[in-house]
Amino acid sequence: MARALRVLTVLPPRERFAPQQAGAIALLVHRTALEGETVVGSPLSVPSFQGVAFQPVPSILYLWGRIGRYIAGVARKIRQLQPELVEVHNRPDIALGLRKRFPHLPVSLVLHNDPCGMKKAHTAAERETLARKVAVVAVSEWVQKRFKSSVPAADVYVLPNCLDFSALPEVSQKRENLLLFAGRVVADKGVDSFVAACAEILPSHPVWRAEIIGADRFGPDSPQTPFLKQLRVQAQAAHVAMAGYQPHHKVLDAMGRAAIVVIPSRWPEPFGMVALEAMGMGAAVVASSRGGLPEVVGNAGVYANPDDVPALANVLRGLMNNPQKRSQMSVAGSKQAQKFDAEIIRKKRQLLHEGIVKTWLHKRK
Repeated sequence: MARALRVLTVLPPRERFAPQQAGAIALLVHRTALEGETVVGSPLSVPSFQGVAFQPVPSILYLWGRIGRYIAGVARKIRQLQPELVEVHNRPDIALGLRKRFPHLPVSLVLHNDPCGMKKAHTAAERETLARKVAVVAVSEWVQKRFKSSVPAADVYVLPNCLDFSALPEVSQKRENLLLFAGRVVADKGVDSFVAACAEILPSHPVWRAEIIGADRFGPDSPQTPFLKQLRVQAQAAHVAMAGYQPHHKVLDAMGRAAIVVIPSRWPEPFGMVALEAMGMGAAVVASSRGGLPEVVGNAGVYANPDDVPALANVLRGLMNNPQKRSQMSVAGSKQAQKFDAEIIRKKRQLLHEGIVKTWLHKRK
C-alpha cells in the first residue's frame, strides 16, 4: 500500500475547525481527512475536531492586510511541517500567495463555490493563470463548468462532497409530519418561499408542522439581519417555528425525524450539501434544480421552482398527502446518498492527491 502523503490543508480564514463552530467547508475537511494530513486555520476558542491534527495559523506582522498576514502565517507552518502537498480550500488568492512563496511545492485549490465570483478568479485570464499555477479541484461538475466556461482548455478535477454514514445519528423509525428547512436563513436560499408555501398549505393540514433551522451565518453569534426580522413576522403568521442556529448534530437529528426536507435555493448551489444530508437521513427531498443540486439529488427527489410559490406549495401538498410516495423517496434518497459516502470519497481524494503530486514532479523534470 502506498505511503500516506504529508498533506497540509488550509481552511479559509473565516472557517472554524471545531464541532460547535464549523461551517460546510470545515465539516467536509473533517469528513475527508486522511492519514498524514494536518489542517491549519484560524485560532479556536473551543476544542478542535478530534482525530484530525489541527494547528492554528500564527499571527504574523505583515504589511499587506489580513489575508497577507494569514498567508504569512500559513507559510510559517509549511516551513515547520514540510508537507508534500498543500491543499487550499476556496481561496484562489491564498493558493496563489502560497504558490509564489513555495514555487517548488505542489499546491491544489478546492473550489466549493462559483469561481467566477472569487478574488483572483473573476476573469477568464485570471482563471487561466490559476489553472496554470495550481491544481484546481471542483466539488461538482457545475463548478467545473463555471471555471471552464471561458477557459475550456483548463484542467479541473471533480471531487464531490461527501457524507460520513458511519457517523450519522440513528434515524427515527416513525417520521414526524414535519416540513423542515435547514440552512442559512437568507433570500438566496429561498427560505421566504418556504414560509410562503407553508402559509398556503398548513391551514388545511392541521396534523403537520413546519420548522426552520438556521441563521444568517454559521455559529451562535449570527447577527439579526433585516431579512431575518421580516421573516420572523411572516413565519409567525404562517405558524412556522424558527429554531435559529443549531449545532450540526441537532440538524441531522431533525432531518432524521422530518418527513420532508425542502431546499428551495434561488442561487445556483455549487453542490447541495443539505440535500445530501437530508437524503442520507431518510427524508423525502424537495429541491430547486439550480446549480449542482441535480447532481446530488438525481432522480431521488422532487424539483420545484422557488420563485413559483403556488407550484412549490402544490408539490409539498402532494407529498404530504401521499405517505407511500414519501416512503419510496426515502429509500431512493438513501441509495442515492450512498454514492457520496465518505469512505468512497476519501479513497478518491487520496488517489487525486497522488496524481497531483506525480503530475507536478513530472512537470519539473
